[in-house]
Amino acid sequence: MAKLVILNQGMTGRTFDLNVERNTVGRVEDNTFQIADASVSSHHAEILLRGSDIVIKDLNSTNGTFLNNEKVSEVVLRPGQTLRFGQVELRIDDGKPVSPPPAPVGGSAPAPASAPTPARRPVDSTTLVIPRGVSLSDLEQGGTRPPGFDTNTAFSKKTNKVNRYFIIIGVVVFIVIVVLIIINFTAVSSGPK
Repeated sequence: MAKLVILNQGMTGRTFDLNVERNTVGRVEDNTFQIADASVSSHHAEILLRGSDIVIKDLNSTNGTFLNNEKVSEVVLRPGQTLRFGQVELRIDDGKPVSPPPAPVGGSAPAPASAPTPARRPVDSTTLVIPRGVSLSDLEQGGTRPPGFDTNTAFSKKTNKVNRYFIIIGVVVFIVIVVLIIINFTAVSSGPK
């Protein structure tokens, strides 16, 4: 039976058996195979079993579905290939051992048997390491800005004209009130006796 094996650190070895005809992969719980990672869309992809073929179909995910680092929308998967949903890498495993390369064709006699060599895992050179975060050297540089990040005069601080007008009108009203009080006070004090 074919299965998906997660390769990402922290989820390494987590597997999902492909034992039904239609499997959904995504971040939310209603998927057949839930991958709780922010780079995986809520309903990221669909895995269909069509006879002996395993077909992956991207469901218009935000971060894409990749097979051996090439973006795909629908493709037939083969055992040993690396599949990536967003930033989560998986390997397709059909449960069969990796077969040794075929013996050379020719009339030469087989080499004499020697000590058995240990089985070697195939090296996958297509694994993409995606750095996350900030390096220590970047932090040590402190406030240096990358080139092209210069301040632009088009984005200067704007003045608040409403507050300026409010203060001017307030001062004028205050002066008018003071003048009226003074006029009223002088009129009352100089009135008939």
